[in-house]
Amino acid sequence: MARKRQAPAIDPDEPYLQIGEVAERTGVTQRTLRFYEEKGLLRPPTRMDGGFRLYSENDIQRLERIKRLKRLLGFPLAEIKEMVDAEEIKLQLRSEYRPESAISQKKAQLVRAIEVTEKQYNLIRQKVDDMAEMQSKLEERLETFRTWMEHLDKEAAASRKERANV
Repeated sequence: MARKRQAPAIDPDEPYLQIGEVAERTGVTQRTLRFYEEKGLLRPPTRMDGGFRLYSENDIQRLERIKRLKRLLGFPLAEIKEMVDAEEIKLQLRSEYRPESAISQKKAQLVRAIEVTEKQYNLIRQKVDDMAEMQSKLEERLETFRTWMEHLDKEAAASRKERANV
């Protein structure tokens, strides 16, 4: 049986927004927020005593990254989750880095950062390649259409000239 992740405890010094406020601020629906939480894109939010969801500024920043990836790259949600999780792994690695640590530990952190970044790079590279292929096909189609237009313009001009001579 899958174990549920625990929502973080409320930090009294951090401002929190309720689900409706987050929806309004970010331009997504409350249903979308719940769906993203269910799919693991957003962590389970902190909850008030009555069960109301409370979102932190970090939650909102993560949501903005999700929206940006979805809009810019058309990533499916599973890939968006990979991308935002990878960013958080790198932030964690950065926060755990200590200059005085052993070289082997620093190398292990760097290897992990490289692995995570390569996964992100490969996801984006595939999208860029797919988009470049689509762009190339559209450019070819436009060239064909423009060639056809030139032929039609020449035919129309020849037809007008022929009518004028008659």
